[in-house]
Amino acid sequence: MSCMAPHDTPTADTSPTPEAVPIRDEMIRLGQFLKLAGLADSGNEARDLIADGEVSVNGEVETRRGRQLAKGDVVTAADPQGARSAVVA
Repeated sequence: MSCMAPHDTPTADTSPTPEAVPIRDEMIRLGQFLKLAGLADSGNEARDLIADGEVSVNGEVETRRGRQLAKGDVVTAADPQGARSAVVA
């Protein structure tokens, strides 16, 4: 029998709420969005993160730098301090 109260149950997602990053057009490429959102400092870093499987879109690993993102997509990039996320807005 567990002695944990219902409010003590761990949650599945303890990451902070992703930051909403507005875009000008209806779509944006993944590599461009990583730079715009500050998830990568340069195009080379974005390319390397994507190639190494360190980026996911809506919870699925994405290896295509040219992947088109639409408003509402959630992009997560690995970081030495943990994962950072941003939402296309």
